[in-house]
Amino acid sequence: MIKITGADVFGKKTDVLVDGDRIKDIGDLGGKYADAEVVDADGLALLPAFVDMHVHLREPGQEYKEDIESGSRAAVAGGFSAVCCMPNTKPVTDNKYIVKYVKTRAEEVGLAKVYPIAAVTVGQEGKTITEMGKLKEAGAVAFSDDGRPVENAQTMRVAMEYAKQFDALIISHCEDISLAAGGVMNEGYTASEAGYRGITRAGEEVMVAREIVLADALDTKVHIAHISTKGSVRLIADAKRAGIKVSCETCPHYFAATDELCAGGDPNAKMNPPLREEEDRKAIVEAIKDGTVDAIATDHAPHAAHEKLSFADAANGICGLETSFALAYTYLVRSGEITLERLSELMTAGPAALVGIPCGKIEKGGLADLVLADLNEKYTIDPDKFFSKGRNTPFGGREVYGKVRMTMVNGKIKYKDGKIC
Repeated sequence: MIKITGADVFGKKTDVLVDGDRIKDIGDLGGKYADAEVVDADGLALLPAFVDMHVHLREPGQEYKEDIESGSRAAVAGGFSAVCCMPNTKPVTDNKYIVKYVKTRAEEVGLAKVYPIAAVTVGQEGKTITEMGKLKEAGAVAFSDDGRPVENAQTMRVAMEYAKQFDALIISHCEDISLAAGGVMNEGYTASEAGYRGITRAGEEVMVAREIVLADALDTKVHIAHISTKGSVRLIADAKRAGIKVSCETCPHYFAATDELCAGGDPNAKMNPPLREEEDRKAIVEAIKDGTVDAIATDHAPHAAHEKLSFADAANGICGLETSFALAYTYLVRSGEITLERLSELMTAGPAALVGIPCGKIEKGGLADLVLADLNEKYTIDPDKFFSKGRNTPFGGREVYGKVRMTMVNGKIKYKDGKIC
């Protein structure tokens, strides 16, 4: 048994007793359970451990960027007990054997829980729909061609109809390739000043609109990945008000940064969708506040150093698992935009419900997936200290608040005070 003492649970100081993978008791436990291992949490916040529904772990096939072990280490260091990994591996996660491999490998590593997301189309080629029923049976929790859009509308329609039969969630990477072709950052003032070809907001919004129309026509659900524009916010908010079954996520970089980070040509600031302008950032924050956004995901996308040498030619994506909570806490909670409870919902219950996986609950009988964080500790993000193989973040050197001190998965401490356990 583990007794966490003196923790701050959403403003109330309390003790929590963990027995096995569950919370056995909660409250002022005093001298009870004297035989339990004690974790002194005085001055620390206790939260349900985080759930990330959108990461890239690169295994199999691109282990030089990241693998399931290094990604799992990064996850628990960032406070995550569970992550859902995208299928753009080599080979693509489009069959039950790769789904089972990912699950088995994660169990061998024994840190964070890893849930595979399988491809919508075979090879992510946008042509033939995968065998979703068999893939879900093997352990896939959702379907996406993330990294690429499903370009053909009829293909996406058939995929949605097929997924509906299995109550499966399709996660759409919304990008019109014809509108985005050749662009390397957001189309706007900064791109013009820097001399880079821009990517119009419409490239994202056209596809968001398509998915909404299809979901409405088929009376089925669809999830929009990594929204970044004010137009996407408006479309999704309107659809939700109309009763259409659409959900969405955004990422910390879309509310903690703008395309001004790209002005100096930092290749670590290159991502897809690109960082947008201040009006988009503000719209994302408002969407988080009013409930339009259902989850905060990282879109953790590690790359090797040689793939991030120059802005124009750099691979898209940034590392996010080890910075997500601090950025979200600093720019959303500490700034007064939302409460800590709302942030916890966006990083735990919200994504877990969308993909249908369990998450921690601070209550008797609740799953003991927990995180302790020092909300008052100010620190500087240092990519050289990441557990991830990737170092590609534009937030290196930025001061933030909210240091993860301990992560518990299924009642076992997996990370504590800078060390993997």
